[in-house]
Amino acid sequence: MDGAAGDLHHIRPWRRIERRLSRKIRVGAVEVGGDAPITVQSMTNTPTADAGATIDQIRRLEEAGADIVRVSCPDEDSTAAFSTIARAAKVPLVADIHFHYKRGIEAAMAGAACLRINPGNIGSPARVKEVVQAAKDHGCSIRIGVNAGSLEQHLLEKYGEPCPEAMVESALFHAALLEEHDFREYKISVKASDVFLTAAAYQALAEATDAPLHLGVTEAGALRAGTIKSSISMGSLLWAGIGDTIRVSLAADPVEEIKVGHDLLKSMGLRQRGVTIIACPSCARQGFNVIETVETLEKRLAHIPEPITLSIIGCVVNGPGEALMTDLGFTGGGKGAGMVYVAGKPDHKTENAGMVDHIVELVEARAKELRGIDNPPR
Repeated sequence: MDGAAGDLHHIRPWRRIERRLSRKIRVGAVEVGGDAPITVQSMTNTPTADAGATIDQIRRLEEAGADIVRVSCPDEDSTAAFSTIARAAKVPLVADIHFHYKRGIEAAMAGAACLRINPGNIGSPARVKEVVQAAKDHGCSIRIGVNAGSLEQHLLEKYGEPCPEAMVESALFHAALLEEHDFREYKISVKASDVFLTAAAYQALAEATDAPLHLGVTEAGALRAGTIKSSISMGSLLWAGIGDTIRVSLAADPVEEIKVGHDLLKSMGLRQRGVTIIACPSCARQGFNVIETVETLEKRLAHIPEPITLSIIGCVVNGPGEALMTDLGFTGGGKGAGMVYVAGKPDHKTENAGMVDHIVELVEARAKELRGIDNPPR
């Protein structure tokens, strides 16, 4: 399957996105910014003090393709468990710090790769200085996390409400504070639950700094609504080349955040991980049950991290054309059988009754082939 059809779209000039040139930092072994791949993050929702439960959830996130995982550290019991969790994790961990600056110092000592601090509630500049020193001493980066819902009081009084100008001013003030302490290993987020406010804040921030940016729509909502809101806001920013790492915040299983994050990047040609299924919505022309087939294939192919494109089309109206652009394809042809496409070309027919098993075998064979060629991106 040399010269896979699915690779062709990457050379189309109208698909290219020119990424904003940010400086590069490190979160543990993972690079963020510059020419590094855009990373996908999520956050645990287990009690951090329960190290076993938290490690189990991190393992599931790692398997789903998480590059970085954030862990909340609200109390001393959490930072006490953090060292055990960090040793077990295969990906770098970000310690989420609010209100109690000492938790940041403890988390740095316990193995955090990055400290997330919220300027609106971390405390005085003196306390920030202590957190910065701990980050320096233990090789941590820092995320300045500005949220529309927790802006400093003087900014709310100045601007009257959360707005892009207030959020950017908060972010830049605290970035300057870090740099006063000779610390530049930081990234910034300016999140809101409103898609327009989020996008506007990031656009303004991108023009004001070369720091890498962590994208997200905070408190976006449940799985469907949150996915839509995140896709609108982050999609517009990514299209403009803005964003170095992303977190899709959903009131759902954190694994879903990783899946949606990778799907968002895949849809924009910015990152490729796992099987991308191109499927028709189905109609009366379908030669097999498209919806049921796609649902089954998504579940059975979820374990494959290699970037493979697969078209599943119910009839011959669009099937052959879609198959031209995918690594593998199946098009319903009626009479209980359909055509299998390999690298964009019709290859052989197979019966509908056994086509799911057959497609899974073909995809797994392609994944094995790619594994032998190179180590695909996570």
